[in-house]
Amino acid sequence: MESNRDEAERCIEIAETAFRHKQLEKAVRFLEKAQRLFPTAKAQALIDAVTQNGQPSSTNHQSKCNESTGPRHRRGGDEPSSASGDKGGDSGKPYSPDQLEAVKRIKHCKNYYEILGLSKDATEEDLKKAYRKLALKFHPDKNHAPGATDAFKAIGNAYAVLSNADKRKRYDQFGEEKVHTSQHGHSHSDFHRGFEADISPEDLFNMFFGGGFPSSNVHVYSNGRMRYTHQQRPERREQQRDGGLALLVQLMPILILIIVSALSQLIVSSPTYSLSLRPSVGHTHKRQTELLKVPYYVSAHFSEEYTGMNLKNVERNVEDDYISSLRNNCWKEKQQKEGLLYRARYFGDGELYQRAQKMGTPSCARLSEVQASLHG
Repeated sequence: MESNRDEAERCIEIAETAFRHKQLEKAVRFLEKAQRLFPTAKAQALIDAVTQNGQPSSTNHQSKCNESTGPRHRRGGDEPSSASGDKGGDSGKPYSPDQLEAVKRIKHCKNYYEILGLSKDATEEDLKKAYRKLALKFHPDKNHAPGATDAFKAIGNAYAVLSNADKRKRYDQFGEEKVHTSQHGHSHSDFHRGFEADISPEDLFNMFFGGGFPSSNVHVYSNGRMRYTHQQRPERREQQRDGGLALLVQLMPILILIIVSALSQLIVSSPTYSLSLRPSVGHTHKRQTELLKVPYYVSAHFSEEYTGMNLKNVERNVEDDYISSLRNNCWKEKQQKEGLLYRARYFGDGELYQRAQKMGTPSCARLSEVQASLHG
């Protein structure tokens, strides 16, 4: 209910502004909406204050009529409309019936293939094409229908999982079982928890399109969920800053204990090697693996502790970690380059297209060299 609480606070702010401008009917409407979204003593006190100061007799009747249409879709002048008659969503901005229907379709999808509109034999190119189309269509800065933010996140998760060969294989093997188990005491959204993406939907979008839509809105990820908030008033920011300082003072003893505990763990169980590009604490001596010549750092006593098969096992682990890192970085470089090329073609930006064409993929080049040496 955290998103409802944010929306309720925004309604209270609008009501306070309306009350200062003597717009009593508008103030009551938004206060009652705030109470329906997230009941608070503050909103009730303001309702009582407006009533005692002379609320018009028509307000209660109008609010009751509007209440029947729900907090999101109202008739009349409660929410702004576009010239074409579209209604305003959670953000108060207009959206079309087609956008709302599209969001509902995503919400009722039971698996990632259905979200992207693809079959299980879809190729990597099919996945990219479907993601590009849907991401532009459902981005919260373009689609303001209720639930568009969650739909955008679901699309991002679907692509991130299905574009990863290992995750897709496990998803195809176990995904349907998770659907059936989620139907017993859990919502359909629990189905996706075993296959969460390693990258946020916004980061994935930026990798594809090199930035996204400019907006004054902020997308905040909290416990795996994205909240869509608006810029805050200076008074609220000041209050939150003071409250955050007091909370930090209260948590300071706990933070000190955590830091001391973490430092003691590092001292007791330091990792055997580091793939860092430069020396770090506890890893100051540079070495290279015998097969792939991968540089890594170890402690001063490494040579005494690791010899023979133990040394070979360590170097095998170093090379496995190195190759895994190259694969991950290569995937990101390819996605970013293809995303920029697609965005340049989509917007007809010749300069961006040239820049994207020249963009290198150093991790991919190094990965090819490594694979050639392994199989050559």
